[in-house]
Amino acid sequence: MSSFTQALARGLNIRHIRFMALGSAIGTGLFYGSASAIQSAGPAVLLAYIIGGAAVFLVMRALGEMAVRHPVSGSFGQYASRYLGPFAGFITGWTFAFEMAIVAIADVTALGIYMGFWFPDVPRWIWILAAVLLISALNLMRVKVFGETEFWLSIIKVTAILAMIIGGAAIVVFGFGLPDTANPGLDTMLGSGGFFANGFWGLLASFAIVMFAFGGIETVGITAGEADNPKKAIPAAVNTVPVRILLFYVCALAVLMMIFPWQDIDGATSPFVQIFDSLGIPAAAHILNAVVITAALSAINADIFGAGRMLYGLSRQGQAPASFAKVSRHGVPWMTVATMAAVLLAGVVLNALLPENLFKIIASIATFATVWVWLMILLSHIAMKREMKRRGLPASEFGVPFWPVASYAALVFMVFIVVLLGVMPDTRVALVVGVVWIGLLLVAYRLWVRGNGRVRAELVDETGVEWVGAGTAQPAAGADHPAAGNAGVTS
Repeated sequence: MSSFTQALARGLNIRHIRFMALGSAIGTGLFYGSASAIQSAGPAVLLAYIIGGAAVFLVMRALGEMAVRHPVSGSFGQYASRYLGPFAGFITGWTFAFEMAIVAIADVTALGIYMGFWFPDVPRWIWILAAVLLISALNLMRVKVFGETEFWLSIIKVTAILAMIIGGAAIVVFGFGLPDTANPGLDTMLGSGGFFANGFWGLLASFAIVMFAFGGIETVGITAGEADNPKKAIPAAVNTVPVRILLFYVCALAVLMMIFPWQDIDGATSPFVQIFDSLGIPAAAHILNAVVITAALSAINADIFGAGRMLYGLSRQGQAPASFAKVSRHGVPWMTVATMAAVLLAGVVLNALLPENLFKIIASIATFATVWVWLMILLSHIAMKREMKRRGLPASEFGVPFWPVASYAALVFMVFIVVLLGVMPDTRVALVVGVVWIGLLLVAYRLWVRGNGRVRAELVDETGVEWVGAGTAQPAAGADHPAAGNAGVTS
């Protein structure tokens, strides 16, 4: 394997990118974390997912506008560096890598637990080691191989969720598998305290888990540097993936709470286990186990990809060790993949020792990192729009709707979530950990980042550029090349 530094290979098409975001964002948050959110808010958790999903969609549109204008690896880390300053890019990039590491550690540990259902006598670490080696190997292959793997893993997961929704709806309508005394539907969902069963405070308390569930969707922006045609792939993914995720969460949980009283969901296992058991399928538990294993593998796959590409971008900017920019002959940043694998192996030991009731704390820490990244995306986008207006640059080809009201509303909501983490007793530790993390990054930046790492990222404006093939761009008819015609966009 060669260890030279070069650009990443392009090989991701529209379906790869769509399902990669689904793979990263549909995992532990839905299959396990939803139980905690339901406990906190009751039926009102559906409103929390709708509000959170709307805010995330606006974040994704902001990211999409920047990614189409500047399709680079490192994505929002480089956008923050360009429009907010090099320190902002440093914090954003490393915080995203931190987020991906936390989520991946949780998922890989959950995988070991899932495998124990089938092989209780086999030590858990064997499955964890096998999963880490497998996913790392996939990430070291050509990016198209990675994209295909993620596509099929996500297909299985999405199909299972749709089956849950359809099967659950059949139970609600026909009562399959339920006792004669059961009354599925809105009566069951609202029968214990109404929609706001735990009050407005309960709704607020659920946001820590709800926003955790959407975490990872920003990986779409990371793919811009390896998309065959970012001007088509990024808008297609941004416009459809947030809506799909929102529908999966809201519909699946609504059906669940129409079948079982929400207060009976204790979080001891995935709430979806109850749906499968109610369908009367003899192998229900085994089917569910296969699904959650697929979900874990898919999420880990996408997390390693996202963190690795971000570290690659940071390295190219001089904000991470130079070795992270080494690229294999397949156009893959192999050193970042190896580092993530090592982090997973080291973190599994600690994560396996934590009792299951600490899941909410772990999720809330990941929520802080996720929301921080979303905040930086929104601030970078706002700064870019201001610069475009100030310099009279051409309008974006994929702009944010209802600008500027929607962007500022999303920004206020994300600040609100960060404050909420500190207000809620169960999640306050996340804010403390987050503040310590930002402090450590500040110290690291001042001590170790030198030279180009202290300079704003230089980004070429590709507005008006047509992509005519895999990794091939040319100026549109009548348009100047971005490097010449829009030179004011680069630092």
